[in-house]
Amino acid sequence: MCGKRHPPDSPLEWLNRARSDLQIAGSDLMGVYLEDLCYHAQQAAEKALKAVLLYYTGSFPYIHDLAELVFRIQQAGITVPQSICDAVALTEYAVEGRYPSFDEPTSREQRDEAVAQAQCVLEWSETLIGNI
Repeated sequence: MCGKRHPPDSPLEWLNRARSDLQIAGSDLMGVYLEDLCYHAQQAAEKALKAVLLYYTGSFPYIHDLAELVFRIQQAGITVPQSICDAVALTEYAVEGRYPSFDEPTSREQRDEAVAQAQCVLEWSETLIGNI
């Protein structure tokens, strides 16, 4: 478990969920597609960004597009580092990687990069929110 549970409208609970997804994304479970782990990396980043929006604006849109979430954070007057802007590339795993496809399978290197990007987003979000 990722720590103390909080109400569903608490940014801290969204960070808990982001941590949980990141743990799954970084795991080496037998029989799990790397694309599925990348999906959890995307979910970790998405939930961390939504925690920031919830903390600063009181709401967030129910979307999976990380670029749109970053844009809304910027609209709230928050400076977003380039590393967080780069992580919007994780959006591709929100849908495409979850279903059978004719694309090349995801490599371990791609999974590791997705986890690193999600970790960066989570750490940045935790810094902004703190321990409220």
